[in-house]
Amino acid sequence: MHDWHRIFAQNLLVPPHTQRARQPLKESTAFQCVLKWLDGPLIKQAVLEVLSEVGCHLRVSLFDVTYRHFFGRTWKSPARPLEPLCRQPPRIDFSEPFYFHTSLNHPNIVAVVEVVTEGRRRDGTLQALSCGFGILRIFSNNSESPASAPQDKRLRLYHGSPRALLHPLLQDPIEQNKHMTLIENCSLQYTLKPHPLLEPVFHLLPENLLVSGLQQIPGLLPAHGESGDTLRKPRLQKSLTWYLDDLFFTMYPSLEKFEEELLELVISDHFREAGSPLDSGALEILERRLCVGVHNGLGFVQRPQVVVLVPELEAALTPSASFRRRVGASSKARSGNHTLVSRSRLQLPEMVCQPAFTIVFQLEYVFNSPSGADGNAAAVTSLSNLACMHMVRWAVWNPVLEASSGRVTLPLQGGIQPNPSHCLVYKVPPASMSSEEVKQVESGTVQFQYSLSPEGHLDTPVEHTIRPKAEQRPSRKPPTSPSSLPAPPPRGLTTPQDSPVGPGLSLSQLAASPQSPAQRRSAEASSKPPGSPTLSLAPGEFPLEGRISHLEADLSQTALVPGTSTAEQLQELPFTPVHAPIIVGARTRSSGGKPSRASLALLRSAGFPEILDANKQPAEAVDPTDPVKFNPQKEESDCLQGNEIVLQFLAFSRVSQDDQAAPWPQTVYFTFQFYRFPPETTPRLQLVELDEAGKSSSASLPHLLVLIHKDGSFDAGSPGFQLKYLVGPGFLRPGEQRWFARYLAMQTLQIDIWDGDSLLLVGSAAVQMKHLLRQGRPAVQVSHELEVVATEHEQDTMVVSGDVTRFGCVKPINVHTVVKGRLHLTLANVGHLCERRVGSPSSLPPSRSRVISNDGATGFSGGGLLTHGAPRLKNVVQAQKLADVDSELAALLFTPPWQGTRWPQGAGREGDAVRRRKLERMRAVRLRERGAEPGRCGPGALAQQSIRAQHTRDLQLIAAYRERTKAESIASALSMAITTRHTIRATLGAAEFFEFALRNPDNTQHTVTISIDSAELSLILDGQEWRYFKELFGLHTPLEEDMFHPRGSLAPQLFLRPREMVHIPFKFQTFSAGPRASAQASAELRLEKDTDAGSSRKSSTMPTKHAKVLFCAGNGKPLAVLCLTVELQPHVVDQVFRFYHPELTFLKKAIRLLPWHTLPGAPVGMPGEDPPVYVRCSDPNVICETQNMGPREPQDVFLKVASGPSPEIKDFFVTIYADRWLATPVQTWQVHLHSLQRVDVSCVTGQRTRLALVLRGMQTVRKVKAFSSHPQELTTDPKGVFVLPPHGVQDLHVGVRPRRAGSRFVHLNLVDVDAHQLVASWLVCLSCRPPLISKAFEITLPAGAGKGANKRITYTNPYPSPRAYRLHSDHPRLLQFKEDAFQVGGGETYTIGLRFASRQKAGEEEILIYINDHEDKNEETFCVKVIYQ
Repeated sequence: MHDWHRIFAQNLLVPPHTQRARQPLKESTAFQCVLKWLDGPLIKQAVLEVLSEVGCHLRVSLFDVTYRHFFGRTWKSPARPLEPLCRQPPRIDFSEPFYFHTSLNHPNIVAVVEVVTEGRRRDGTLQALSCGFGILRIFSNNSESPASAPQDKRLRLYHGSPRALLHPLLQDPIEQNKHMTLIENCSLQYTLKPHPLLEPVFHLLPENLLVSGLQQIPGLLPAHGESGDTLRKPRLQKSLTWYLDDLFFTMYPSLEKFEEELLELVISDHFREAGSPLDSGALEILERRLCVGVHNGLGFVQRPQVVVLVPELEAALTPSASFRRRVGASSKARSGNHTLVSRSRLQLPEMVCQPAFTIVFQLEYVFNSPSGADGNAAAVTSLSNLACMHMVRWAVWNPVLEASSGRVTLPLQGGIQPNPSHCLVYKVPPASMSSEEVKQVESGTVQFQYSLSPEGHLDTPVEHTIRPKAEQRPSRKPPTSPSSLPAPPPRGLTTPQDSPVGPGLSLSQLAASPQSPAQRRSAEASSKPPGSPTLSLAPGEFPLEGRISHLEADLSQTALVPGTSTAEQLQELPFTPVHAPIIVGARTRSSGGKPSRASLALLRSAGFPEILDANKQPAEAVDPTDPVKFNPQKEESDCLQGNEIVLQFLAFSRVSQDDQAAPWPQTVYFTFQFYRFPPETTPRLQLVELDEAGKSSSASLPHLLVLIHKDGSFDAGSPGFQLKYLVGPGFLRPGEQRWFARYLAMQTLQIDIWDGDSLLLVGSAAVQMKHLLRQGRPAVQVSHELEVVATEHEQDTMVVSGDVTRFGCVKPINVHTVVKGRLHLTLANVGHLCERRVGSPSSLPPSRSRVISNDGATGFSGGGLLTHGAPRLKNVVQAQKLADVDSELAALLFTPPWQGTRWPQGAGREGDAVRRRKLERMRAVRLRERGAEPGRCGPGALAQQSIRAQHTRDLQLIAAYRERTKAESIASALSMAITTRHTIRATLGAAEFFEFALRNPDNTQHTVTISIDSAELSLILDGQEWRYFKELFGLHTPLEEDMFHPRGSLAPQLFLRPREMVHIPFKFQTFSAGPRASAQASAELRLEKDTDAGSSRKSSTMPTKHAKVLFCAGNGKPLAVLCLTVELQPHVVDQVFRFYHPELTFLKKAIRLLPWHTLPGAPVGMPGEDPPVYVRCSDPNVICETQNMGPREPQDVFLKVASGPSPEIKDFFVTIYADRWLATPVQTWQVHLHSLQRVDVSCVTGQRTRLALVLRGMQTVRKVKAFSSHPQELTTDPKGVFVLPPHGVQDLHVGVRPRRAGSRFVHLNLVDVDAHQLVASWLVCLSCRPPLISKAFEITLPAGAGKGANKRITYTNPYPSPRAYRLHSDHPRLLQFKEDAFQVGGGETYTIGLRFASRQKAGEEEILIYINDHEDKNEETFCVKVIYQ
């Protein structure tokens, strides 16, 4: 008994917040959390000086962020001594696991970890100090499912005590609150993961209880091994079934007096609460219930069984003879009606032979409460009486483990002491008036007979307690209420022999009241899984809540239908898809370099144009290896605000070691994008070798880049190709100069190099542009020698061998990078003096430019109703003809009468010849009249009549038109009076924030409905988001919480007081990229000699969007109108990815981000802290997401794209954010997905495999040629240029002989050699398996510049007839044959001569020798292991 009291007292739990109890129950989830080690100088030196025997331990508590409520029980780890550590930073190792399970799977349910230092003062007393705390997020913010990744995570620690979380200023998200201060360089390493192995022991552990793995849990066997962690793989102890018979409850001084006093006190409590007297006859006892359950000190192992007790005299009248004999035998020693007896036998199958396992008896009384007792019950029920319940006594019995049967008498307990049900219990007699002997029995006693054998009392009817299926075995689902059982018959029809079994057959449920909120809370608490503690009840809530623990458990739920089965949902296992992560910027790490002096001298003599500043002086040369000190203020204060960016493509050098790849291209062209300018594609440039190249000792072979003319010729005398970009005040927006300087300082320009003949990608180069910052200098230039790197991706393959490390993992594909050459490039920035244009409007201050007011719109600017156009600066309008201001009216006025109207009526009926004859006669008459009267100048009478008729017609037409358009024109003019027009500039992914100052013009209050006709313009409804944008843009206007009334899919509403003005926040954000020029499209480029500074490239024309916001009152009358014009600006592209993929399939890629502090554009934060990353895609059909794998873990961006039909190119943009509101992207990626026709080839290494591709002719005759990305492994027939006839069908024969095993892609292009256009393209997917090696050899060669070696091997023809053979090798640079082909007779032996070349690096190399037949099929394969030393 002592063990049970000790465990019960140590594990009392604080219940969750009452609002959480009202929420629907969910499945409980088990977790294992391992606190590994604490890094950082967390313990102050002053503490170590004051205290001795200093140790450190951790405390963990559950916390509800929403309601600022701690619950559960604080778990404390063992203390670890603080010893002098030589490791820097200091580390304290804990490696302490703890376990818990909870059904409150909400993101705001967190665990608070506190670091506590304890030591002894000088006087010997123990003192504990809080050194900091951290917030451990249990559930993810994206979904209610817990994070299943078991990776190590790093918990950030904050200054102060966890009590600070109770402060009302700490709103969610707490980690981003300004009052929370991080402890620098301090963190706690931990692992949190679901622990499904804990589910079978849920009945032994209460919910929300944090327990250590070293803590002994009653009912579990000790752990195997030395770890002692019983909960890592818990094992249940064997249970026994105990039988209880002859239960008698004795109440003193008598049962009648005890119940009489109980009724009086209940009536007195009702009078104090309700304030109205209650008749003693109106309250009576309906039922006496006994709840019996097994308790292990932590909670009930199963839901307690409920039986009904009856007075002894009433039980003696039962028709059951056996029950009468038991009652009679038991009542001989008692006198009077003192006893309550049970007519049933209890069976407890969950008992365990363990000292902490006890049997708990709880005596409950059910009363009928008068209608209206709870204030509103009378109005919602038709029953005259309602049921309420109180617990009056309870007892605990610890069975004797050695005994198998016997009789026990236990004292009953009551009062305010803690009890297993965590509710208030009826008082006990005052202890001061009784002796020790009387105290044992004055609260009552319970007597019963126990036995381990079901045959212990054959005359006792065994009670088969019916439990729902959820209680028969441990389950994660909440148990079904007993009320779901079939309803019992009325009391008058009940057989007196049998007692009602459980709450499902209790009479008090037939008169239960409807559930009030407090009752529902208790009902939900009572329907928790077995072992869960019931909510502790405040004294003020006792009259309502303490009486419905079992009565109204789940009356509203639907009863279970016997025989129905529910399909269980599969449990998802922890799984992280592993794609080939592409490192962002990986190619830029080795791409830049300083050209050698020999290269500079060689290129200087080639005659490239010199870069001059504005004063015609040479630009200052900068060393690319020098560090750059960026001063933004110095850039902004520069008087030369115009920046002329010059790019000079000088030469392209070939790497001599690269002999196995594609042949060296003859022509190349480049694609890139600089800042906000359109994507650039240069014309084809010829590679011309220098005359001095053969004399150079350099390993690279430089080739000058020369422009090719339209006729195919080129002039080697004018080498190089130059581009200019003018970035000045005319191009940049106000305030954008700082962003452009930041772009140059932090961004990298990526250049793709293409083969001008085969149209295949040669490689990519990247160059940092930080040296283009002039920092007050007139002009700067920097020369780079950039590595051109080609990246080859292999196919994704599932792991099917021993490489599986986790369930369902995908083996990472191999990414091969090869340096193809070096690009010689010169960048320059020439400053120019720019004058501000006269009359250009000056930009408003940033804090005011984002506030739009409609005060200026109230008023009519004057003019006619038909006058449209831009608002005028003055209310003076010059008179204009109506035909000049209204196009529709002008069309009517200038329409001929016979086409527009029916007047004159006969004009349209005459023929053209008759009409011309009449006009000629009229003209002759007029001439004669003028000749007769030379002094008369006016028209004749006939002419005046015609003019007058024309004017009359025009006036009638104008009057009719004005009458028809009057209403529309007046409404338009009134709308213009309340319309505010505003223009903003936006870029892809960036949120443009502004506020509209709306004023109520009326003296009455209005509920304003805000309607927006654009999906990209939204109203900011969240107060935290509004506050974030205000702080981001430095806006200090008023902010209100809960200002809007959201209505789901309907437009939100706003309440306006009379003449009140409020600021309404808006956000415009577009993820639509719009039309952009393709990076590979041919562009008309100007040459340097034809281009001056004034004709430099300008920004592309971007589309303009319009949005309209209507503010309407409740009666539909508009109060204000906001017309927004959005001018889209080209956005910055930080990285370009180009993927080739088979058509009509899914591309799945993972792009790995660099460490956060190295990302360009990332905000400055705490050192080493990685904020969460958010991604969005411009294409809604592309799945784009990211996952945070924990501290110090890389972050990957996952892409899933559906490729289209060949040769479609899908372009989209991915924007990356570091803030939860997606305000400003820190990175923008451009992704090109080329969909190609897929050809699958399964082949053997070293053996030729042949296939044929079908070519279909175009509209005209084309001269085409096939090009391969791996010409040494894939060849075509015809090999050269051939004619593709129109509308014809022709075969292209392809031969594949791979050199190495594995799966990879090979590109095959069919190019029009005249127009340099791509006719067809294939993606050949090779699946190569290694050959069978028949012989193996080993030789040793000297490494370095030594000579090679000549060797010989023999080969015997196994056939009886002569055969011809061919020789191949997978390393042709290291091994050459004396003869590539030979012929040998049947059965004869041939000696093959080998020439092994030396190599510079020592090591080993396995070289394969393929001996193929005349059809190039592999006969035998030899392996030669060469050791270079």
